[in-house]
Amino acid sequence: MQTSAPSSPRREGPWTIAARAGAALAAGMGIGRFVYTPILPLMHAQAGLSAAFGASLATANFIGYLAGAVTGIAAPAVVRSTAALRGSLVVLVLTLGLMPVTEDGTVWFLLRLTAGAASALIFVIAVSAMLARLHAHAHAHHLVGWALGGVGAGIALSGLLVVAVQSASTWQAAWWLCAALAAVLAAVAWPLTPRTEPSQAAARAGRPRTHRWFLALLASYTFEGIGYIVAGTFLVAAVQQHTTGWLGGGAWIVVGLAALPSCALWTRLAHRWSRPALLFTSLTIQAVGIALPAVLGGTAPALVSAVLFGATFMGVSTIALSIGTHLQVPRAVALLTAGYSAGQILGPLLAAPLLSRGYHQPLLLGAGMVVVAAVASAVLCVRFPHHLTVATATA
Repeated sequence: MQTSAPSSPRREGPWTIAARAGAALAAGMGIGRFVYTPILPLMHAQAGLSAAFGASLATANFIGYLAGAVTGIAAPAVVRSTAALRGSLVVLVLTLGLMPVTEDGTVWFLLRLTAGAASALIFVIAVSAMLARLHAHAHAHHLVGWALGGVGAGIALSGLLVVAVQSASTWQAAWWLCAALAAVLAAVAWPLTPRTEPSQAAARAGRPRTHRWFLALLASYTFEGIGYIVAGTFLVAAVQQHTTGWLGGGAWIVVGLAALPSCALWTRLAHRWSRPALLFTSLTIQAVGIALPAVLGGTAPALVSAVLFGATFMGVSTIALSIGTHLQVPRAVALLTAGYSAGQILGPLLAAPLLSRGYHQPLLLGAGMVVVAAVASAVLCVRFPHHLTVATATA
C-alpha cells in the first residue's frame, strides 16, 4: 500500500500576509497608540484628568514607543521573533483593558509607557515581516500600502466606538470596548510570522553606500514625528474648542477614514513618480492641513484639516519606510521608527508652553516642524539612487 508524502506547508498568499500585518498595525497603532486622542476629552470631563497630566500620559506613551524602537535596533533577533510579536499583542490588549480599572495616575503612566513599547515592537516586527514576505511575491509591493492602511482602520473603528459611547456611557466603557476590538484584531494577526534574515556577512557584501540619503531621510522623518504628534495629540481638542456637537470626536473618525486608503494611494503614485518627490509633496500637504484649524475657524476648515492630515500622516510613513528599505540600510525600519518616536517625545514638550493660549500656536508649531521635514526631504531628491541591486529586505 502506498503512503502519500507529507504535504508541504501551504504558501501564504500576498493578500493574507497584508491582511495579517494590517490587523497587527490596526491593533498596535490605530488603537494602542491613537485611541487615547478621542478618549482624552472624556477623561478630562469624567475622570478629572488635568490637561497637564493628560500631556504627561501622552509623553509616557511616546517614551515607551522610543524604548520599543531602540530595542528593535539593539536586539535584531527581537524583530525576527514570532514570540515577541505575539507577546507584544497580548501586552497591548492588557494595557488597554487595565486603564479603566484604576484612577491612579502612576498606574496610568506605567500602562501608557508599556503600551508605547508594545506598539513600537508590533509596528517594527509586523512591517519587517510583511516587507520580507511580500518580497517573495512578484508584483505584490502595492499591498504594503493597504497593510499600513490598517492604522487608519484602527483609528476609524476605535473612534467610532468612542463617539458611540461618549453620550450614553463612560470613559471606562470606551477603554474596555477598544481593548476588546484590539483583542479581535490581535487574533487575526496572530499567524503572522517574521522570516529569518540572510547572514550579516552576505548581506553586507552586496550592500551599496547610501548613508548620505538615509541621514537626510532620518532627519526628515524625525521632524515629521515632532510635527505630526502635535496635531495627532491636540487636533480633536482644538476642533472641539471652536465647534459644537459631534465634530470634535467626528474629526478623528475622518482622520482614520482618510488614512485607510491613503497608503495604497501613495504606493500607487510611487509607480509613476519619484518617492523622494512624493515624500516632499505629502509633507507639504500635511503642513497645510495642520495649520488650517489654527488659521481658519469653522466646520469646513476643520474637516478639510482632518482629511489632509489623515491622507498624509500614514502616507509619509509608507513612503519613508519604503525609501529606507530601498536604500538597504541595516534595520532601516527600526532606525526610522526610533527617530520618529524621538520626535514624538519632543513635540509635546515644545508645545506645552504654548497651550496656555489655546491650541492655535501649538498647531502652527506642528505645521512648522513638518515644513522643516519637507525641506530635509528635498535633499533626497538630489541624485537619488533610484536603481539599486536589491538585496533581501532587512529591518
